[in-house]
Amino acid sequence: MMHATDLRELTVEQLEAKLAEVQEERFKLRFRSATESIENPMQFRTLRRDVARIRTILGEKHRQG
Repeated sequence: MMHATDLRELTVEQLEAKLAEVQEERFKLRFRSATESIENPMQFRTLRRDVARIRTILGEKHRQG
């Protein structure tokens, strides 16, 4: 889980890279869940919230300038 305070310290480029990384991880988890059972299904919620958190902070940074 990522904290918003840590994410706010990153640049826009770093946030976009982090977003791509988390989305890739989410895709792999979803793909793996189709073929086998997942040991921790709460990972879906955590990754979804991380994506939302990153997108929110990216939006804030774009609006600031």
